[in-house]
Amino acid sequence: MQLMRLILPVSALLLTAGCASGGTGSAAGSAAGSDDLLREHGLERATVSEVVEQLDRTNEDRASGLSASVTYDSVTLQDDGQEAVLTMPEDEFYLAVAPWTTTTHDCFHHSLSGCQGELVNTPVQVLITDAAGTVLVDDAASTYDNGFVGFWLPKDIAGSLTITSAAGTATGTFSTFADSPTCITTLRLV
Repeated sequence: MQLMRLILPVSALLLTAGCASGGTGSAAGSAAGSDDLLREHGLERATVSEVVEQLDRTNEDRASGLSASVTYDSVTLQDDGQEAVLTMPEDEFYLAVAPWTTTTHDCFHHSLSGCQGELVNTPVQVLITDAAGTVLVDDAASTYDNGFVGFWLPKDIAGSLTITSAAGTATGTFSTFADSPTCITTLRLV
């Protein structure tokens, strides 16, 4: 029993600390005890997509103690021993991108409350196309307080993305499969 008490907090810490290397439905009621956690952070009426977007756009959750990470299937939120696992929308994938010029970090599963990109609140132009050349995103955007900008894309596709800012342009590839990263930190603007 004591070993189990040690393993659970350590595994939870590894899952949500910083960036993890390597929707449309309601967020409420996805896991036992999740209602209290969601209510404490004002998320009880938010959809999964709204939870992701709200937590990714601000650093306020860091001060509150809430940690959250995104995978293909779920969003895991943790705070003070409570956990909520929310199911991602069936046909949507959340991809967070942090363009950079000087500093970056390794990332695989985007931590909504721990990842910090270099370029905060920076205007960017984004072009995302699938492998067939269909334009999925062609918009002006701005990186969030955490230096990332996020996009909801169809699941189970691959393609390319180009980000342009006053600092330069970066082009790379992405995929939205079950084993794909939800966090891209390799796009250096030159």
